[in-house]
Amino acid sequence: MTWLSRTKRVDPVTLRTSGDDALPTTLIDLIESIDAEALILAPGESIIYATPGIATFNLTRDQFLLNNSLLTLVRAVRRSGQQQEATMELPRGPIGDGTHDLLVRVTPIGNDGLIVILIFDDSEMRRLDSIRRDFVANISHELKTPIGALSILSEAVLGASDDPVAITRFANRMQSEAQRLSGLVQEIIDLSRLQDGDPLKSGEVVDLALAMKEASDQTTLSAESRNISVVLSVPESVEIAGSREQVIMAIHNLIENAINYSPEGTRVAVALRVADGIAEISVSDQGIGIPESSLERIFERFYRVDAARSRATGGTGLGLSIVKHVATNHGGDVSVWSVEGAGSTFTIRFPLSTQSHPAPLKAVEAQQ
Repeated sequence: MTWLSRTKRVDPVTLRTSGDDALPTTLIDLIESIDAEALILAPGESIIYATPGIATFNLTRDQFLLNNSLLTLVRAVRRSGQQQEATMELPRGPIGDGTHDLLVRVTPIGNDGLIVILIFDDSEMRRLDSIRRDFVANISHELKTPIGALSILSEAVLGASDDPVAITRFANRMQSEAQRLSGLVQEIIDLSRLQDGDPLKSGEVVDLALAMKEASDQTTLSAESRNISVVLSVPESVEIAGSREQVIMAIHNLIENAINYSPEGTRVAVALRVADGIAEISVSDQGIGIPESSLERIFERFYRVDAARSRATGGTGLGLSIVKHVATNHGGDVSVWSVEGAGSTFTIRFPLSTQSHPAPLKAVEAQQ
């Protein structure tokens, strides 16, 4: 802290003793307990107290407040005697770090013309709030489509009560939309769970070879329906620390994604290798590939390269976002290589557990 006033005995009940410029320790303690930078101004806008972080805002010179926007707010408080607050664009950090929208709260204290200025850096909160609003808007849009389709199809069924063929066709469509709706809700639940807790703090030892086999088994029906073979190349044992459920979910999403975007009769290769203390799981397909312009956005929530194809395959646009969350939660990352018309390879990386001793690779034909 920087205390610019004289140090004399003060009464902890009153703001200052008569004829004294000292500030009470209770006031200083209160300001120190607030997660904000602070200034206390005397009449004339001279600074009698400042937290060290105030220097990063370039608001003061020679112990006086000089920022015009802030001076305007202070003068409004002096006129009204009431607390004022506003969002201001102020410099944050060293020169060249740019500016941030910061919440500024100005409050009169006592009867001596003192003003307290509190500056809150709520940029992270604003960013998270923006993400939350976008997420809610996207969910609403995604839910609206299958719900609207179910409503229309139910009306069609009622109107075709004397046409068994039409009823069967509409019922199949309703079942497809219901499955899509159920899948979307489940992925929203999965994504929500990933944001709660830390799998590395309360985790277990996860055998990646077993996790890969289980994830592959979960895609058996979708692979067989499109005559796609999934081939696993795994060591006998590679272990990481974390959540077995999350790891299986991430691998499953990558395999399912590869199946959905591959032509019938092709192959999806799932391989595990270890290098420099990192376990790498790669999922390669012989599919349509991803345009270069979409590679940077492919892991965003609800982002789809081909919206029409996603609807046809039941894709929600959340699968790869879940993969990224799982990788991040386990101290790893995920990347993609892709060429249009030649296929894609997604690679998810996890730090090895200290007990892991990988054995030689072996190939397993998971599905035919």
